[in-house]
This record gives sequence, structure tokens and C-alpha cells, in this order.
Amino acid sequence: MTINGAFRLGLLGGLGVLTALLIGNAIATLATVITYVGFALFIALGLDPIVRRLVELKFPRPLAITVVVLSVLGLFAGFVLALIPVIVEQMTNLYKTILEFLTSYNSLGELVSAIQSIIPIEALDVQKTLDTIVAFLSDPANLANIGGGVLSVSAGFASGVIGALLTLMLTIYLVISLPAIKQSSYSLVPASKRKEFIGIAEQVVDAVGKYVVGQGTQGLANGVLSFVAMTLIGAEYPALFALIAFVFSLLPLVGTVTGSIIIIATQWLVDPSDPSTAMWVAAYYLVYTQIEAYVIGPFIMNRAVKVPGVLVIIAALAGGALMGVLGAIVAIPIAASVLIIIRQVMIPAQELR
Repeated sequence: MTINGAFRLGLLGGLGVLTALLIGNAIATLATVITYVGFALFIALGLDPIVRRLVELKFPRPLAITVVVLSVLGLFAGFVLALIPVIVEQMTNLYKTILEFLTSYNSLGELVSAIQSIIPIEALDVQKTLDTIVAFLSDPANLANIGGGVLSVSAGFASGVIGALLTLMLTIYLVISLPAIKQSSYSLVPASKRKEFIGIAEQVVDAVGKYVVGQGTQGLANGVLSFVAMTLIGAEYPALFALIAFVFSLLPLVGTVTGSIIIIATQWLVDPSDPSTAMWVAAYYLVYTQIEAYVIGPFIMNRAVKVPGVLVIIAALAGGALMGVLGAIVAIPIAASVLIIIRQVMIPAQELR
């Protein structure tokens, strides 16, 4: 190879690396936007089976889309107007209860002794932990960091609200435009392979849609049953904890267990002198988690996405590690889509070789 040829090869290689870095930087910059669009598409694919079902029931497609969109807007508005005030009130009451518990002792030493009488010192040295917290707060640099953290949390909350509204609007647009989007995507495939591609793509869309509907149904069931059970038990703040149960149930594998632990621990914190309520709540969630793990969850997975249990675990862990909560949610239908492609494209191709 001549010097001129080596220079050209090095220049092209350098330009390729620079282009890859620019593309990576652009993706990182647009990560939030891509997340909103991806999550909205994910929800839209979950609403599409409902639209198609209404069309099968002789609804005109525009009317079916209108019904679904108005239902989504109605649920969102109902959540804001009905549930939020109740949750705010119950969170305020919870704060007052905890504050009353903390101020019911004549001195800080009595409070520390009361907490230490409940928690073994081998598990947690309350006085030592308190001293560490006081030392941390006594450092002005740490106070500055805390102030910056509070501002970051406030900005993050505002960004989350804006993101939720943007996701809602994108979801509505994608539900309306999904058939046109799919047809435009299918037209990019060569005509000789288009029929096979459409068949596989429709199976992938159907699997994602069924998973979203199934996971949402599972979360709704957990939220409603939690509200009923805690109301019958006489637990504190059933609406607040039902919302927590619903939100955490949307996370695959560990969501229900994590939410249950938070609810049980908070119920105990509300009245540590009488742990019977927390024990009843714990007994309920012990039964419910078994039913969800062995009945509800497998029914959804086998009916919707047909992914083996070990792949569900691997997909959820990998998705959570790569993209956090959103990655854990979308990892399972992505795994189902990959399995469909392997079974219907790669394996038949290998059989013909």
C-alpha cells in the first residue's frame, strides 16, 4: 500500500469514528425525547388492540379511536380531579401522624430509646446513626449540596409533569396515526418480502399490545384489591397505598413485592405501638403475591407474550440495567418480539440451508 493510499484509508477511518461519535452524542442529547416517544408508542400499541376490538364490533374506526382517546383523557382527568386531592389529604395526615409520633416524647433521648427498644441494636445503632446525621448536617458544604439537591428534585418533578403531558399527547397522536405509520413502514420493504414482513410485524405489534393491556390489568387489579383489603382491615390511608400498589405492579418481577414492603413498613410506622394492622396487611400481601406470581403473572405472560420464565427474568434485569424503570417495563415485549423473529425468520432460514 502506498503512502497516499494509507493516508486515505486513515482519513476515512477517522471520519467514520468522528461520525459515530457525533451520532452517539446526538442520541445522548435526545435521550429524553426518545424516551417520551418510545413510551408513547409503547402505550399506543397497548391501546391499538382495544381500537381493533371495537372495529370488530362494527364501530367505525374514527368512532372507535374517539372512544378510546376520550376514555384515556377521562381516566387522566379523573385521576387528577378525584384521586390527587384524596392522596394529598392522606399524605398530609400521614405527615402529621409521623410528626406527632416524633414529638410525643419529652426529649430526644426518650425518642431514641423508644425506637431502639423496637429495633435491635445489632441491626441498627440509632444513637450512632443520629450522631452521624447531625455531623453531616453540621457541615455547611453538605447543606449546600442538600439545597442543590432540593432544587434538582423540584426541577425533576416539573420535568416529570411536563413529560407526562407530552407522553399523553404523543400517545393520542400515535393511536390515531398508527395504521398510516405502519403502512408507510411496510412500503419501505421490498414487495417480494413485504407479505412475510407484515405478518411478522403484526405479530410483534399484537404481542406488545397484549402485554401492555395485561400488565395494566394486573396493576389495576392490585390497586383495587389493595384498596378493598386495607379498607376492610381498617388500615390507614387506603387510597394512597392503593395508588402505590398500582404503580409498583406495573414493574415486572419485583414491582409488587417492592410496593408491598413499602406499604407494610409505612403502616407499621404510622402506629408502631400496635403492629397488628401492619401484620394483617403483610398477611394479605403474602397471599396476594403468591396468587400473582403463580396465577396472574404466568397467565399474562403465556397468553400475551409467550416468553419462557427464565427469559422474562433475564430481559427484565437487562432492561433495568440499561434504561432503568422504563427499560424493565419494555424489555419483556422486546424479548417476545425477538423470539418471534428468531422462530419465524432465523430458524426457517437455517432449515433451508
